Amino acid sequence: MADGRHQGALGAVYEAKRPEEIAALYDGWSETYDHEMAVAGYRHPSICLALLARHLPRGAEPLLDAGAGTGLIGEWLGIMGYPHVEALDISEGMLAQAARKGVYKALHRLALGGPLPFADGHFAGIVSAGVFTSGHVGIEGLDELLRICRPGGVLVLTVKNTLWDGGFSDRIAELEGQGVLTRVEETEPYVSMPGETGTVPSRGLVLRRS
Repeated sequence: MADGRHQGALGAVYEAKRPEEIAALYDGWSETYDHEMAVAGYRHPSICLALLARHLPRGAEPLLDAGAGTGLIGEWLGIMGYPHVEALDISEGMLAQAARKGVYKALHRLALGGPLPFADGHFAGIVSAGVFTSGHVGIEGLDELLRICRPGGVLVLTVKNTLWDGGFSDRIAELEGQGVLTRVEETEPYVSMPGETGTVPSRGLVLRRS
């Protein structure tokens, strides 16, 4: 059954210590990822899509799918009326799958957590689903995404509770106090894949850049 494979793949990714390890693991998973995550009932993309559509007007552009994977969200954003979406991901294999969907205006093979080659305020909206989690990207990835989000634009992301309780919520509060952003919506914690036991919940978050 697919869920056994995806649990093994996720476990390996969460335990990876270096970005190149993560990229290699996702490269190897890329061809079966869409099917396996669909079978698992993976919730992050649909929750992020709903939050973005609620807070960013239809037609806003450009958008960045940060941690795009195989392009699930990019495909749906096009259907929802967002005409210009770019993909960013650490995995060449995942981006190759995303490219086949033909929904992105550009694909960027980059790692979150360091400097990004985009101008200040370039994107009207940024969505990052399932990225701020164990073994992926921590609080170090947030400030750069905020830098490249334009004033009045929105950043939609999911954050695993281990990161949230480990300093993420404090950083959000600090940035709110500095007037950098406004927290416009925060979901109740939820499990990203229903049916799995022992999974740490995550939450969806919408931040508006000041």
